[in-house]
Amino acid sequence: MASGSGARLLLAGMSGRAGSHPGLRRSLCAAALDDAAAPPLEPLLSVCVRRHFVLGPRERVREGSRVLRAGPGPRLGPAGAALKQNLSSEWWAGLGPLRQRVFPVEAALQAHPTRPPTTPALRVVPDAPDARLHNAPALRADLLHGALEQYVNCLDLVNRKLPYGLAQVGVCFHPIPDAGNGNHGITRVGERTVSSLVWFAPPRTAGQWLDFWLRHRLLWWRKFALTPSNFSSSDCQDEAGRKGIKLYYSFPWGKEPIEDLWNLGDHELLQMYPGNDSTLHGRDGRKSVVPHVLSLSGDLDRGVLAFLYDSFQQSESSLTRKITLQRKVLKLHPCLAPVKVALNIGKGPVTELRQVCQGLFNELSENGISVWPGYLEAMHSSLEQLYSKYDEMSILFTVLITDVTLENGVIQLRSRDTTIKEMMHISKVTDFLTKYISAAKNV
Repeated sequence: MASGSGARLLLAGMSGRAGSHPGLRRSLCAAALDDAAAPPLEPLLSVCVRRHFVLGPRERVREGSRVLRAGPGPRLGPAGAALKQNLSSEWWAGLGPLRQRVFPVEAALQAHPTRPPTTPALRVVPDAPDARLHNAPALRADLLHGALEQYVNCLDLVNRKLPYGLAQVGVCFHPIPDAGNGNHGITRVGERTVSSLVWFAPPRTAGQWLDFWLRHRLLWWRKFALTPSNFSSSDCQDEAGRKGIKLYYSFPWGKEPIEDLWNLGDHELLQMYPGNDSTLHGRDGRKSVVPHVLSLSGDLDRGVLAFLYDSFQQSESSLTRKITLQRKVLKLHPCLAPVKVALNIGKGPVTELRQVCQGLFNELSENGISVWPGYLEAMHSSLEQLYSKYDEMSILFTVLITDVTLENGVIQLRSRDTTIKEMMHISKVTDFLTKYISAAKNV
């Protein structure tokens, strides 16, 4: 949203601390450094920048005498964006056996006009002399109320039978105080990619459903982790006394929330539809009831950071203890890894080997397996350099096509996790990778 002829983003009634997001300031890309004495990048940050999971020092933004790495939150590069896309896809797939009772919705970017924001809201104000702040639309800070707006219409999809859910993954906005300009009325826009499931349950079973979703969500996060114990939960309640649960990831600097689960009762629905209680009734067996609203809201951006931290491993070389020869690898879960296999060529006629690689590339891609076309790279690298690069990119397997492949169809397959190299016929590669990834999904 541009300034000038576009629109200005203002924060209505914002105090100096309102709307801040301290956790993200301590993220991979948000550690504030003194300009004069910036320490070397941490090994993980160095890998993530080098392999395009996050944007690097070229995108530093100056604010006074401080340097912020990529601003107030993680700015993702192509690999990081692919990781987040995979995480989002797994979130949808993770709805599992209840998927037939969950329907996708799309909420408006603007907050519900009849609902006053509970926190200072970002508003879009036209650049006009007579613009009025209180009449300006507020940008959404969550996805909950977009789902509540569609509750009544979607009752028909389930023949008014409870429970059922409405789900969405989308960007939400939060204000970030810009203390450097001395004017707390003007702010920068922070964005979060949020996963939201709003579950409408009969009042008598709402507590049981909250327990169910707690177990489900905690198991889901832990499924993709090398260290599942870093994901934990804790009870909480809001100012109205409504019970909730927060899921956390233990970062090196401490725990940070990655998902909130709340039992909001029927208050939110009744507020959304004042005076229309009868239209809210769903069926609980033979009874007609106003459901309780369970809200499950996850922060996928922070989830990306959690899995980057969780997957990073660094080990000393067996030949030397120099840090430059340490093996660094991102052991992302097979379902989350942005690229599953890299194709490279070894000894042999280059043109023929590249033709074989292109054919295998097409076959793998048609089967939904993401491929890195290493055979197209012009710069020559040793195999050890390639393996080191692909380990940092979190590529699961490397396939090497050589003159042996042209003779008898045998390729070399190297594993990221074990570093073991084995020989396999090229006709079996697609089936092997498909079964490997499928098995990882079902663990």
